[in-house]
Amino acid sequence: MAESAGPIDGRFQRLRRAAGALAACVVAAALLALAPAARAAPLEGVLSPGPVIAGHEKNESDCTSCHVPFDKNGQDAKCMDCHKEVARDVRAKTGFHGRIRRDACRTCHTDHKGRDARVIVLDETRFDHSKTDFTLRAAHEKVECAKCHVKGKTWRAAATDCNGCHRKDDVHKGQLGTRCADCHSEKSWKDTTFDHDRTKFPLRDKHANVKCRDCHQDPSYKNAPTTCVGCHRKDDKHKAHFGEKCDTCHNVRAWREITFNHDRDTKYPLRGRHATTRCVDCHAGDLYRDKVSAECIACHRKDDKHRGSEGEKCGSCHTERNWKEAKFDHSKTRFPLHGKHERIECNACHKSAVFTEAPRDCNGCHQKDDKHKGQFGPKCQACHDEANWKNILFNHDRDTKYPLRGKHATTRCIDCHAGNLYVDHLQTACIACHRKDDKHKGQEGERCEQCHVESDWKTTRRKFDHALSRFPLLGRHVDVACEKCHLTSQFKDAKTACVACHEKDDKHKRRLGTLCEDCHNARDWKAWDFNHDTRTKFKLDGGHQGIDCAACHRRPVDGRATLPMDCAACHGADDIHDGSFGKQCERCHVTTKFRTIKDRVGALARPQVLAAHLYGRPHAGRPAPLDANPSTIDSDRLPHEPVDPPATDEATDAQAHRS
Repeated sequence: MAESAGPIDGRFQRLRRAAGALAACVVAAALLALAPAARAAPLEGVLSPGPVIAGHEKNESDCTSCHVPFDKNGQDAKCMDCHKEVARDVRAKTGFHGRIRRDACRTCHTDHKGRDARVIVLDETRFDHSKTDFTLRAAHEKVECAKCHVKGKTWRAAATDCNGCHRKDDVHKGQLGTRCADCHSEKSWKDTTFDHDRTKFPLRDKHANVKCRDCHQDPSYKNAPTTCVGCHRKDDKHKAHFGEKCDTCHNVRAWREITFNHDRDTKYPLRGRHATTRCVDCHAGDLYRDKVSAECIACHRKDDKHRGSEGEKCGSCHTERNWKEAKFDHSKTRFPLHGKHERIECNACHKSAVFTEAPRDCNGCHQKDDKHKGQFGPKCQACHDEANWKNILFNHDRDTKYPLRGKHATTRCIDCHAGNLYVDHLQTACIACHRKDDKHKGQEGERCEQCHVESDWKTTRRKFDHALSRFPLLGRHVDVACEKCHLTSQFKDAKTACVACHEKDDKHKRRLGTLCEDCHNARDWKAWDFNHDTRTKFKLDGGHQGIDCAACHRRPVDGRATLPMDCAACHGADDIHDGSFGKQCERCHVTTKFRTIKDRVGALARPQVLAAHLYGRPHAGRPAPLDANPSTIDSDRLPHEPVDPPATDEATDAQAHRS
């Protein structure tokens, strides 16, 4: 019995499900029959639980505006689409809805209960205001909800700034703005905590004890003066003569305490008699409008006996201790006095009261002493000094870029400097003076010092250093006489290419090119070395080893000898295929022996096909691709007599090709 109960229960369950489905169809058909107009609407619209509230009435006929068919979890997104302010709070985690636990909207707000139903039910006694953007503190905790939340408006429409509720309490009439919390607190409106240091006028010393109304005459606290003179004009004994910047001299500790220091606070420190002079003696006008000049002449023009001829820099000679006390320091001028100039009377140079007109160049006073008659220019100090006119200080080695060596040291100045010293500049190149001595007629350039010396023009260096040239002498070239290569005095015309001198020694007749140094060296012409495997891209192996160079390099060329690397370039005459298999002979042949071919796989491995391949016999089969195996088959072991191809057997050829 226990074994047969299982199948019976299963059949019973299936019958129950079928009966339930049939009953649902009957009910749906009956509803459709009763409401023909609802045939095109969703099933949910037919089964509406009741009227919605007045605010949702416009969407009552369209269920999809609030519901997602067969998806009750999609209803929240529909709510957020209309209630955008709530949606913003939820996304930003602000406001009441952004801080509470996230539940489905229908958990708190249910509809379809009639037009006048309340979908927002709020328990004011238990509501946690800290979950909103405005936490209640101090006096706000005792205020009734209706005081801030006006009837007929949403809860969130209540003002969050002080001015929104306390505008009538603002004795400042809005002139201090709407940031009431900067001064007032939530404990008591009349308690203020204003920090004056946060303004542009922090209170210091005696200002800290002054009552607010002493400065702020207007309850708005606006337009209170921030300048000293705004409150202390009656205390100004200067009668505004020194301007309105009282804080320049006075301070907030005590009005009579003077802190101004002329030496520290200005660019004109007071020295000598200036330190005891009264302020008004110099500052006769308005202190900040009528600027006093710092020049001596501004106050002492009447004391100037030079009548302005020496300019306005009185401090160059006069001192602040006494106007009549003068001490001029000539070392601070552009012409300091040294040597015999120190003992000369002033009027010997300064011919007039205008001292600046005195000449500063030697020639201005010593032109009559110039034995060179102006040929060496007016810069006498280049050779003479102030201690004694006859002392010559000029040193050609030290003072010029051309030190005198050899015979140059005993040559007279005028032998080289024939023109004006500073106008006609001399060249330092040898050729400038020795062009007439150049036997090379300029063919060897103008750097004579490479061979000649300054001790004697005819004496040349013992041996020209050929290592500094473009052709250093190595090996047997060292002992070769100069004239062997330099056939004329035009030394630079000598060729540097090997073939220029060794053409007759070239046994290859230029078939290996003209770059002899690729194989030969300067030690011995017959000692040559060339590795074809490492110095070219064509490695010699197999039958190529030991072959004479001329076997491949047959024609004379200039420069480096180069040949094509494909087999057909040399073995074109050996190609029995007449090019029908292309030029890549190495695909079948090897370099050890041309008639030895690589092991073929497929139809080509059959002796008949190999014979046809070697001797050009036609064959119906197609050659298979080359195998990567480098093993070879020697064609000498194959029959040398022509072999008739077998009867065409497509199945056999196809099998061989696949293998």
